Amino acid sequence: MTVPLFVVPTPIGNLKDITLRALETIKTADVLLCEDTRRTMKLLNYYDIKVKTLSYHEHNERSRTKEVLDMLSKGLKIALISDAGTPCISDPGYILVSEAIKAGFEVDALPGPSAIFPALIMSGLPMDRFFFLGFLPDKRGARRKFLVSLKELAFTSIFYVAPHKLKRDLSDIIGVWGDRRAALIREISKLHQECRRGLLSELLKEAEGIKGELTLVVDGSQDVFQKEEDESWQKVATHLRNCGMPLKDVAKTLSESYGIKKNLVRKFVLDQERLERLEEEKDES
Repeated sequence: MTVPLFVVPTPIGNLKDITLRALETIKTADVLLCEDTRRTMKLLNYYDIKVKTLSYHEHNERSRTKEVLDMLSKGLKIALISDAGTPCISDPGYILVSEAIKAGFEVDALPGPSAIFPALIMSGLPMDRFFFLGFLPDKRGARRKFLVSLKELAFTSIFYVAPHKLKRDLSDIIGVWGDRRAALIREISKLHQECRRGLLSELLKEAEGIKGELTLVVDGSQDVFQKEEDESWQKVATHLRNCGMPLKDVAKTLSESYGIKKNLVRKFVLDQERLERLEEEKDES
């Protein structure tokens, strides 16, 4: 049985935010792949870990992958980490994981630190469904095209943002999506952690000079939510009529529950029933 490739999340700020299993995996690795060996040494020194390190970053990941696969084929235990957080998520690692799987190796991804979930929770925005969108494209045309394609997204969106691109990204999101509720979370788990909540336009006014690791959480499209609510009351109205509820009671119930005008409910139900009768008459003829 071959040894799997281990993908190990590391702290995004506070060095204590690491699991016991992650520490054990790093300690027992034959080779530890890391973005920046100097940054990794801070973690290794903190936990007094001695392990062989090998650089694996965006500039050498393609050329290094074959070397790593050769090591895996020899039975060596390889652990992949990034500078902070979970590898492969807006960090190097996808190419290695993909090629390792193609070569027949198992991949063991450990759970652990990521900025996504703390930011989502601290934002106070809906978190039952959400999309992680990573960093926006650098080129303006590609960036706006990307945003336009997701304009109608009804769920909360999460972005990573570089401090020097914050004003640019906020401006483009407002320009394409309009002003929405949002939260900007800075330096998650670090000493100067903070969360700023408000409209995107309000965050833009405060964007000058903000530094550190940034995660932006943006509310979903309210136009789509309204459309879904409209469809929802129509389905409820149809269901209540199918259960035998009198039309006046259906209208009263929907008016109280959804704020829909009674005459609108009555018109919808009568139109639906008229269409159903026409369909039945067609079938009979």
